[in-house]
Amino acid sequence: MEAMRASDLLAPTDDGLYCRPGDFHIDPIRAVDKALITHGHADHARAGHGAVLATDETLKIMAIRYGDPFAGQVQTAVPGETVTINGVDVTYYPAGHVLGSAQILVEKDGLRIVVSGDYKRRADPTCAGFEPVRCDVFVTEATFALPVFRHPDDREEIAKLLQSVDRFPERSHLVGAYALGKAQRVIRLIRDAGYDRTIYIHGALAKLSTFYESEGVALGPLAPATIERSNKTQFAGEIVVGTPSAFNDKWARRFPDPVTAFASGWMRIRQRAKQRGVELPLILSDHADWDELTTTIRDVEAEEVWVTHGREEALVRWCEINGITAKPLMLVGYEDEAE
Repeated sequence: MEAMRASDLLAPTDDGLYCRPGDFHIDPIRAVDKALITHGHADHARAGHGAVLATDETLKIMAIRYGDPFAGQVQTAVPGETVTINGVDVTYYPAGHVLGSAQILVEKDGLRIVVSGDYKRRADPTCAGFEPVRCDVFVTEATFALPVFRHPDDREEIAKLLQSVDRFPERSHLVGAYALGKAQRVIRLIRDAGYDRTIYIHGALAKLSTFYESEGVALGPLAPATIERSNKTQFAGEIVVGTPSAFNDKWARRFPDPVTAFASGWMRIRQRAKQRGVELPLILSDHADWDELTTTIRDVEAEEVWVTHGREEALVRWCEINGITAKPLMLVGYEDEAE
């Protein structure tokens, strides 16, 4: 019998990655009959599927964001436990991206393909760490797949924020952070640095932050960032965390002479910070940087690498130089701007 080819087990389609033998999609960009979801960010987890398989945390996040029911039926994937779908074995492993995030191992007839979803390698107090899984083909993200992207130590970036708070006690500090994962990680890192005062949050962060707390991620005292019209100095000297989109509306302009900060891997690029009007860029990413990407490819020992959503060309070239077969998948519908 001819050995199964990787492209027979998993292939890109207009809807996303599709496993023909198992008849399921992974992180499809539109509603399908059966979807395996890596994590709860909206470009990977969409509502309206006939059936969804995801970790318990991801299913809960989808219910928070989309309401319940958000799919015809749901099934919980327990990390490390194998589920068989139409003769295809599927196993979820932690990805270290956000709470509940997972890589998915797809296996049939001895062929092993790991779909990473989004991931990072550094320790994160708000989610389980990435576990390298040996495989024949590794499907990796490439959000920051250029050598210029080498993320600094998280603690150094948080120290910049807290030093600025001490230096400008008359100003509020507005920190832009994506609502799922990044905001909670920033808050937890601030706590780990010894800051125990109330942190104020935009309303869009409330439900997910409460959920993180319910899952055992301690965030300390939080309160709504609601400004009383008669008290313009109410948030002087305070830290306020909000979604990036909130910085473009009237909400952000109510604070006293705010120091605007933005937590993102894109803050490595000064022009990006300047375009956003960011006074205090914080280079904090929930995606792997260049060194983490190349280290991971070596760790999983794959003979072939498929590269998706990001700077595919540089990572494909690095693989080729290092004797690893690689190709870009050219999948569309996955955003990296808000990372």
